[in-house]
Amino acid sequence: TVGPFAVIDEGVRLEADCEVGPHAHLTGQLEAGKGCRFHTGVVIGDAPQDMKYANEPTRLLIGASNVFREHVTVHRSNSLDEDTTIGEGNFFMANSHLGHNCHVGNHNVIVNGALIAGHVTIEDRAFISGSCMVHQFARIGTLSMMQGGAGISKDLPPFMMSMANNTVCGLNTVGLRRAGLNLQERTELKKLYHHLYSGKLLLGEAVIQGMELFSSAPCQQVLTFVQASKRGICRDIRDRNE
Repeated sequence: TVGPFAVIDEGVRLEADCEVGPHAHLTGQLEAGKGCRFHTGVVIGDAPQDMKYANEPTRLLIGASNVFREHVTVHRSNSLDEDTTIGEGNFFMANSHLGHNCHVGNHNVIVNGALIAGHVTIEDRAFISGSCMVHQFARIGTLSMMQGGAGISKDLPPFMMSMANNTVCGLNTVGLRRAGLNLQERTELKKLYHHLYSGKLLLGEAVIQGMELFSSAPCQQVLTFVQASKRGICRDIRDRNE
């Protein structure tokens, strides 16, 4: 269904059961899967906010069952070599923004006014609270959470809670329970958190040692994420050395 005064440009392809609200603008080389909801005033697929962009027919690829509330903006990529991609079941609340060349996984929640710069990667089931800011090229891990107004320019590891600027304050314990992680997994994640942030080893050494000490799948996921970080990870809020 298409509401009044909506604009759907010629490069847009929508699959079955999509709803396009009043005054929505869908543009560019945009593909959206089944059951997506585009609410009033969204602008989805417009050109990237990048001075280097030269009007190439770049793409935005959206999976099924995503919701874009009022005045959300999502930009297509800045080059033909890479697409902006969004998985399935994500919820973008009003006035949030997703920049060019971002890669969003599945079942994430991006709350009102959150600003996500270009080239950001968001894994699965993360919760980005209202008015949060994410710097370009940062990564946000699975089941992590950003508290309202938080800002990051470094990577936020899976299962962790961020607050203020580039800091974490523990695990996303409520999210872990809701996601079905059992007590043993949650306890081992807590031990891993202290191993990474409270131990005497350098981070790289702590990751190598942690690979041997912590065998559960969630812990290995954290360690692999940290090991792959190029920007560094958010530090513990109690760390006074930085």
